[in-house]
Amino acid sequence: MKHAIHPEQRVATMSCATCGTTFELRSSAGDLTLDTCSSCHPAYTGRPARATSGNRIERFERRLQLASL
Repeated sequence: MKHAIHPEQRVATMSCATCGTTFELRSSAGDLTLDTCSSCHPAYTGRPARATSGNRIERFERRLQLASL
């Protein structure tokens, strides 16, 4: 096996831009910032990403009323 062909790994800080969670890991890239992490992503938490107000027909009727004013 060849020696000294892999980049040096060091402890890096990973931070989430959405919820502010930080944790440490080993990386050759240095400190990293994520948009979403597993503690705030809807697929992992089960919470909806955003609340929808009404179904498709109700939203259409609301826009139609606003347009007719």
